[in-house]
Order: sequence, then structure tokens, then C-alpha cells
Amino acid sequence: METELTDLALKFIRFCVVGLTGMAIDYGITYLGKEKLKANKYLANGFGFLLAATCNFFLNKVWTFHDSNPEELVQYSKYLGFAVVGLGINTLIIYLLINKRNMNFYWAKLIAIGVVVLWNFITNYNFTFVR
Repeated sequence: METELTDLALKFIRFCVVGLTGMAIDYGITYLGKEKLKANKYLANGFGFLLAATCNFFLNKVWTFHDSNPEELVQYSKYLGFAVVGLGINTLIIYLLINKRNMNFYWAKLIAIGVVVLWNFITNYNFTFVR
């Protein structure tokens, strides 16, 4: 039991490290889209989130979960499906914090990312990278 918990904790820590990489990609692309290309903030957010999710899929497959399932397209589809639901959660939180709490966009985005990390780990641990 202790070994299973240690393994789960290590996977979660690795998932979070990968997530930091994704967060840098997400923030960078979102900033570029919103501030430099003057795209709609929600569109820029969605594009940043999608690129980060794609990068994170490959990093999590190889490093976090040491997954060797050859059906990568099926896994990627699941991963993106969960990411799209996560994007919905992410966007809803950002919308509520900006419009109901008058919070700065980037602080709202940071909070949304924290919530979605839990969603992504639980779903991908249980359904995408099945042991």
C-alpha cells in the first residue's frame, strides 16, 4: 500500500512539473495572442491551453506515466477530450473571476490552472494512461 501511494505521489509530482512546462507554454502563447496579436482573450486562452495540452501529453506519456501503449492516437484523443473539458472549466473560472470578482485576467488564469491540474491528473491517471 505504501509503495502504491509513493508511486502515485511521484506521478503527481512529475505531472505537476510537466504542468509547469505547460503553464509556461500556455501563458506565453496566451500573452502573445492577447497582447501582441490583439486576439480575443478567450480565443488566445484556448489556443495557449491547447498547445500546452499537446506538449504535456507527450511529456506525461514518456516521463510521468512511463507509458508504452502503442495506441497513441487513442490516448491522445482521450487526453485532448479531458483537456477540452478542462478548458471549459478553466474558461468558466476565468470568466467568473473576471466578471464577478473583477480579478486581473492573469491572476484568474493562474487560479483556473490550479483547479484544472487536479481534474487533468485524476482523469488521465484513471482513463488515459491506464496501468
